[in-house]
This record gives sequence, C-alpha cells and structure tokens, in this order.
Amino acid sequence: MIRILENVNIDWLAKRRIFLSISVLLLLAGLASALVRQLSGKEPFNLGVDFRGGTVVTAKFKQRPTDDAIRAALARVGVGDAVVQPVLSKQDEFLIKLAQQGSSEEAQSQAQVDIGRTKVTDALSSFGSEGDAWSIIGTEAVGPVAGRQLRNQAITVTLLALVGILLYIAFRFEWTYGAAAVITVFHDVLVTLSFFSIFQWEVNLTVIAALLTLVGFSVNDTIVTFDRIRENLRLHRRDSLYKITNDAINQTLSRTVITGGLVFLSVLALVLFGGEVLRGFSLALFVGVIVGTYSTIAIASPIMVWLQKRLDPSRSQPSPTNATGARRQTTSSSTRKEKAGAAAAR
Repeated sequence: MIRILENVNIDWLAKRRIFLSISVLLLLAGLASALVRQLSGKEPFNLGVDFRGGTVVTAKFKQRPTDDAIRAALARVGVGDAVVQPVLSKQDEFLIKLAQQGSSEEAQSQAQVDIGRTKVTDALSSFGSEGDAWSIIGTEAVGPVAGRQLRNQAITVTLLALVGILLYIAFRFEWTYGAAAVITVFHDVLVTLSFFSIFQWEVNLTVIAALLTLVGFSVNDTIVTFDRIRENLRLHRRDSLYKITNDAINQTLSRTVITGGLVFLSVLALVLFGGEVLRGFSLALFVGVIVGTYSTIAIASPIMVWLQKRLDPSRSQPSPTNATGARRQTTSSSTRKEKAGAAAAR
C-alpha cells in the first residue's frame, strides 16, 4: 500500500475548537444567505426546472448546432439557466428546459408556456429564420406540483439513508459512533448546500444525486477512522480515549489523503471539462469531497470523543485493571531489583 505520510504525530483534538469554529462560520454564512433571500421575497436556493417548474421546448434543426451554441444564444436573451439536452434517438432535435418565467400561479397557464416559447424563438433566430434553419415542434409546461413531490422524495430518501447509517454503525460499533457519523454527514450536506445558497448555483436532480453520493463517501471515510479507534482501544487499554483517537487519525491520515485526493482530481476534471449539463453535479461533489475529507479528521472524531466523555466518562480514561496491573508489574520489578542488590551485597 502506498503511504505518503509516515510517523505523523499531530494533536488533532487540541485544534477541535478551531475546526468547529470554521464549520459554524460556514453554516452561519449559508443560513444568513438563505434568510436574506427569503426575507427579500426570493427563493433561498436557485432551484432548477425539476423543482421550480417551467417550460420544455422541443426544437428541430436542419443543421445541428452545438449545445454550447444554443446555451449562448439563450443567454443573450436573458435565459442563462436553461438546460439543453439532445434527443438521443433523433440527432437533429433538442429539449430546451426553461425555469419558470412568471409567478407560481402562472406556471401551468398558457401565458407561461407562451413566455418560454417566445424567449426560445428569439434565441434561435440567431441560427436563421424559423422554418428554414430550425422549427419548434413541441412545447409543454412542467408544473411546480411535480417539483414539490420530487423535493419531498429527495428529502425522504436522504433521511432514510441517514437512519440506516445510524443503525448500521450503532450495530457495528456503538451508538455514540453512529451518532457522530450522522452528525458529520449532516454537517457535510449542510455546508455544501451553504455554498449553493451563497453562490446561487442551480439545484436540480443531479445535485441531489451528488449529495447522496457525498453521504456514502463521508460515512465510508469516517468508518475507517472509527475502525482504527476500535482496534487501538483493544491494543492500548492503558491509553486514554483522547490519545487513542489522535493516534487513529494520524495512522489513517495517509489513506484519507490519498482517497480524498484521487476523488478530488476526478471531480476537478468534471468541473473543468464536464460542461453545463454536469455543472451542478460536479460542483456539489467538488465542495463535498473537500468538506467530507476535512470532517473525517476535524469533526467526526472530536464529536465521538465528546459524546463518549459525556455519557460514559470511565471509557475515556485508561483501564483501571490494566493500570493496576502495570503498577503491580513495576512494583514486582522494583522488588526483584532490591533482592538482587541485597544478594550482591552479601
């Protein structure tokens, strides 16, 4: 196994207040951004067509343009958040999804559909005249009711996944480990969403998929450290939980950095070259991988130690039995030395 960090001896738990302060500041920044936008009558997040509702226009071209060319044409008429999706079965057709243009009450009305169709028509006119270079062959509305259902289902799936994680880790380790892992996952997801609120990146179904992927990544990384803590508890019963946890983080640091680094490089490639279709997905993973690797070291283990000390203080101290045994061994050794010295004097 490749190791890049050998014999690391960093007191991570001594820096826990600094790490927790950074996390609290990020969460508060995201909360403030969401509240300010909510109070000003805007949505806290930049919801895409999947959640907010809108219009889907099907366009057919005589000469197929690139996806980026269509997006640029839409951006020139003020539609910068449209989703352009080629129809795989028909190479000359595109689905153009526009977020809701009017108020929520107008979402399913003919006026809403006409607004979306007009904007697409204005944008596509840059490719030539309608009928000669391109034509619109279908227009339909996507109502916000479906969006609310998708949002509720996404929240339900995420919560069920967290409950399953809590039960699994509580069974494999102890419930304090499971609670610490679930809190850490909440931390990772909320910090990632904070960035989406602050920078107003679009939230769509691919972002939800990225957040669920982040849940699995974060828990997997955390379990590796917890497993090493459990091993060290059996091997070094005389050490305190504080020292054992620091040692476990240092011992798994190489694995954490290598795993997180490789995933980071892959996600960075998606951010740079994935295009607009994967923009939300790649940005969510980009932030999530950084936050997830950071939380494995700085959040999960300190929370576990804090819970363990609060609920079972005796577990955080060296084992009394082993400490007594060590004192007995020391006493026996001293007694043997004294007897040997006395025998030599005689």
